[in-house]
Amino acid sequence: MGPGLSFADMKKLLEKETNLRKAAEEEVKHLKSQLGQHSQSEAGGDTEVLKLRKILEDEAHQKKKLEEEIIVLRSQLLQLTFEADQMRRCLDRSGSGNAFTGLDSSMSPFRHSQCKETGNGHKASIATLFEQVGLQKILALLESEDANVRIHAVKVVANLAAEEANQKKIVESGGLTSLLMLLRSFEDETVRRVAAGAIANLAMNEANQELIMAEGGVSLLSITAADADDPQTLRMVAGAIANLCGNDKLQMKLRSEGGIKALLGIVRCGHPDVLSQVARGIANFAKCESRGSTQGIKSGRSLLIEDGALPWIVQNANNEAAPIRRHIELALCHLAQHEVNAKDMISGGALWELVRISRDCSREDIRSLAHRTLNSSPTFRSEMRRLRIEY
Repeated sequence: MGPGLSFADMKKLLEKETNLRKAAEEEVKHLKSQLGQHSQSEAGGDTEVLKLRKILEDEAHQKKKLEEEIIVLRSQLLQLTFEADQMRRCLDRSGSGNAFTGLDSSMSPFRHSQCKETGNGHKASIATLFEQVGLQKILALLESEDANVRIHAVKVVANLAAEEANQKKIVESGGLTSLLMLLRSFEDETVRRVAAGAIANLAMNEANQELIMAEGGVSLLSITAADADDPQTLRMVAGAIANLCGNDKLQMKLRSEGGIKALLGIVRCGHPDVLSQVARGIANFAKCESRGSTQGIKSGRSLLIEDGALPWIVQNANNEAAPIRRHIELALCHLAQHEVNAKDMISGGALWELVRISRDCSREDIRSLAHRTLNSSPTFRSEMRRLRIEY
């Protein structure tokens, strides 16, 4: 069942596993029949009954393993079929083998398709997976005793969760609960990484965000973030928390359950892709706070400032990585829109960054937002006059 198996080998293996399962089912029926007959015999046959019962239990266990193998093989076969079809399309279009850049066969979340037809082809493959294998059976594999089966199953679920059309079915079928259980129960880095990625995909939906919070998802993600060293795991966790940061209703609970602290802890990794997700989360949170303050729902200093995020924000406001820089520039503008944050921002060095953004940012909309924000704040205007800063 290794990754080197060819399409033909995989098909033969699937046929063999299916035949073995049928044979096991027949054997189980036969043993049940024998067990029923012996149960009605004299007490002297108790030893034989116990022996048959043990054989029956072993057979049932073996049957369960075979069923798991068949589900895994079917999903792998579908993936191979899809990849082979995608390769043919790319080769037909280009006439050269060099044009095929490959599909991510690990089925990791946040994947991006390489060819134009990939999206529709992948959706068809997913639909086939639902039809031939069944979501409940795939979710059941998440609790398998076999670590390899668990890993495969969580990758399939993560891939399914990347399609918005599948997310409701996954959640309604208990998939979110199962994924959170994996974060809680398993220390395997691969399982936790892909489970966090699947949760991040599900957290793109507002209703799912509330369910994730209700089931203790932020606490589990925070624990995972504290324990993990792998940049990909931290990227997935940060992505999940960043999605939750964009929900106005969840801000207080997100903060109280350690969401902001978890994001700030993740920056220890230093990988640009990870930091980009952290910056996105901070920008989302700052935007929600700004909206809440404007609507009169929120008052007082920013929770980001209270939780100690400002030094990191200021430090990365001019980060060389454009995605990080853009998120942080927006976060600073959102924080600065509320007078109650102004003194903290001045003492923390954020005023200088806002001035720089208002002058030098390559995006006109952000540059204009920073300029308007500085002009609208009496505290910022007073400090700039004191420092003789022209704006």
